[in-house]
Amino acid sequence: MIRYTLVCEAGHGFDCWFPSSDSYDDQSERGLVSCPACGSAKVAKAVMAPRVARTDRAPTTTPVPVPDAPAPEAPVRMVSEPERKIREMVKALHAHLSAHSEHVGERFPEEARKIHYGEAESRSIHGQASLDEARALIEEGIEVSPLPVLPDDRN
Repeated sequence: MIRYTLVCEAGHGFDCWFPSSDSYDDQSERGLVSCPACGSAKVAKAVMAPRVARTDRAPTTTPVPVPDAPAPEAPVRMVSEPERKIREMVKALHAHLSAHSEHVGERFPEEARKIHYGEAESRSIHGQASLDEARALIEEGIEVSPLPVLPDDRN
């Protein structure tokens, strides 16, 4: 994991964690990195001082000040309030569907077809399907609803 200090076009400073520098570059290019204070997607890396462990004295947990980086005016959340609410709703939807349907795992496309064509009992199911498999099901007229995977679910 790598932490970047970022600054938006309005001068709001905030920190963000990314799995790698490539991940930051990809998310930034796609407009997925935004300022939690104003929502601007025009963000850039701020000047950062590297943390280098010294061997001649006891380690310190005090952050190294960076004089050129603008200080945030108030504590900044890593996730904006609207995004937090959306994540809560998606988690609730996942929980509801898991509690009221049968998990068929990777057999999802096969089971959905069997149900659709009357070869298996009608019931609610959930599982995994590739993007191509989901598209094929939809093209056949089979109702499926892909759900987003939240970042927290991958950790």
